Amino acid sequence: MSNLFHPLRVKAIEPDTAEAVIVSFEVPADLRETFGFTQGQYLTLRRDIDGQDLRRSYSICAGLDDGELRVGVRKVRGGVFSNWINAHLQPGDTVQVMAPQGRFFVPIEHGAARHHVGIAGGSGITPILSIMKTVLAREPKSRFTLIYGNRQLQSTMFKEEIEDLKNRYMTRLVLHHVFSDEHTDSPLGHGVMNREKIGEFLQTVVPAGGIDHAYVCGPFQMNDEAEAAMLAAGVPEERIHIERFGIALPSATSAGQVGAVVHEALPGDAKQARITIVRDGLQREIAFTEGQPSILDAASAAGLEVPFSCTSGVCGTCRAKLVEGEVRMERNFALDKNEVAAGFVLTCQAHPLTERVTLSFDER
Repeated sequence: MSNLFHPLRVKAIEPDTAEAVIVSFEVPADLRETFGFTQGQYLTLRRDIDGQDLRRSYSICAGLDDGELRVGVRKVRGGVFSNWINAHLQPGDTVQVMAPQGRFFVPIEHGAARHHVGIAGGSGITPILSIMKTVLAREPKSRFTLIYGNRQLQSTMFKEEIEDLKNRYMTRLVLHHVFSDEHTDSPLGHGVMNREKIGEFLQTVVPAGGIDHAYVCGPFQMNDEAEAAMLAAGVPEERIHIERFGIALPSATSAGQVGAVVHEALPGDAKQARITIVRDGLQREIAFTEGQPSILDAASAAGLEVPFSCTSGVCGTCRAKLVEGEVRMERNFALDKNEVAAGFVLTCQAHPLTERVTLSFDER
């Protein structure tokens, strides 16, 4: 099986806000095809930090015509990887990087005249910026409307780059900032990005009936409320595309940190199973025993190098196709209903229901 990760040298680190940086990577000529990306995709980074082998996924913020591979990284409270990147990563350092992944995009149609709408909150602007830049450059008859929520202007990621885009595409890009901690001239521009606020936009300046595709990325609750607002306004479900960076968990520690995900065995789970893993055309059989959190954990324990990142059912990096047998997923925030119907599962959330299961990572 081939290596999932490739060493990439950090080309530049640019401060963006007091809590965020933009990291650019050098891509060697022999890896340019590997790291060719589609707008809206993400990179999974891997690094040993204080003795921990950590992986985290960060969205690409470059457009397809920028000629660069860049990600935006905002500090997360308690986030070991994001804080390390902001405080310690330097140009010239090497980071292990997985090839781009993700399905948060709609194929570009050069001759299309479509209205794309982005609804972003905080660092959720990162993949939407990639989509916006690419749509404006490659669909010259299309237009883009961005509704972008932040606490205040000072904490707004990519504000100068977005203003530059606005100046370049004055008739095709409409920008609406929403600040929770600052008042603006327009009532629409102040408040929290909840169902009511987004509904106001859909009833006034961004009519729901004129939306061809909507891209939503932000805090967990904002994503859900934006989706609810659009569905209530009549935007068809298939036109709403959501990228999630995290999940809302019910428990928290006394220090205010989110509690760990607890995997529980349920009646009907196989107590033991033989799992065949297919990757790069090769097959490897492993044992799954009761008490292992997931098929992904069983594969890792057996020494298999399989793709994963968040292990929370959010990013979709561990996606594989069920070829044989039956499994259940504990949670799923990454696959849409069509993918599930086609047999795709998140291996980090998958428990075998039958004694034999075959999963293919080659059918992505």
